[in-house]
Amino acid sequence: MNEFQPDYRNLVLAATNQSTPRLPLYEHIISENVMEEILGRPFADLYKGDCADRREFFRSYTDFFLRMGYDTVSFERCIGAVMPGSGALGGHQPGVIKTREDFEGYPWESIPDMYFNAYGPDFELLRKTMPPGMKAVGGPGNGVFELVQDVVGFEQLCYIRIDDPDLYTDLFAAVGHMMETIWRRFLKEYGDIYAVCRFGDDLGFKTATLLPPQDISMHIVPQYKRIVDTVHAYGKPFLLHSCGNIFELMDEIIAVAKIDAKHSNEDAIAPFSTWLERYGHLIGNFGGVDMDVICQYDEKTIREYVRDVLRYSQGWDGVAIGTGNSVPDYVPASGYLAMIETVREFRGE
Repeated sequence: MNEFQPDYRNLVLAATNQSTPRLPLYEHIISENVMEEILGRPFADLYKGDCADRREFFRSYTDFFLRMGYDTVSFERCIGAVMPGSGALGGHQPGVIKTREDFEGYPWESIPDMYFNAYGPDFELLRKTMPPGMKAVGGPGNGVFELVQDVVGFEQLCYIRIDDPDLYTDLFAAVGHMMETIWRRFLKEYGDIYAVCRFGDDLGFKTATLLPPQDISMHIVPQYKRIVDTVHAYGKPFLLHSCGNIFELMDEIIAVAKIDAKHSNEDAIAPFSTWLERYGHLIGNFGGVDMDVICQYDEKTIREYVRDVLRYSQGWDGVAIGTGNSVPDYVPASGYLAMIETVREFRGE
């Protein structure tokens, strides 16, 4: 391949639903174990070391995106990880907020400082190690629904919805306020190294949304708007990552929250072509390649699949290609590379 020269503006154009000089690659998350296998050197454990080790971790991390042909580095640090008592979402433990008393006693106002004390050094190291021509995509990870679940638990949240509707309402508002506070400080201190801002908030599963659509409209979409308005005030586009069948809400999320782009798709719900046909005239659409294809198919079939995605994506503005979800540990490096190489061949590299 020719020597690659990154230009983060390609992804900014795609995120704002414009044509791009070069079709950008995009990935929500890439496992550091997969990165290590492809780079042929370990680096993930350096994150736990001293300042020099951590700097080397970030050099290797950003270098991976450069070597793979990305214009941007995907990097987030999740809010949920610093919230006291969190873990009900991913850790399958009981939520710490069950009652109004629990809610009133929760340290909402302290969480922004906790977040920046924990992750400010990471964003500074990212700034120092970013390759020329690149910027980052991401920011404070986790969305409104995820953070409510992380301290309440989904099952408990459903009980609260019936037993204490006022608390149900207040939970989403409190999380939205906390997130807005974090995002304002993040953009002020680190906005210069970010090209596109995003968070992930999985609202659905294969057939429907996890909460009734009217609840999402009433309690979640207005909180999205707070964050997106803040991001736009700093001149950045906003990308929403959300898994699941959320078609019933997409028009409202676009019109009310005013997201600029959407990521996450799986063929079992709808192929990427459906997302382009429904929303390609309104927002950017990122992803395209079903994760099952990357995980289960041979390299020849993956290449054929990706070429098909590239063919039907031509003519649409606002496209960035990658998996429809992410690249966790279990994704074969060979499958991921087959996707990347096919896109780069399409770009003439």
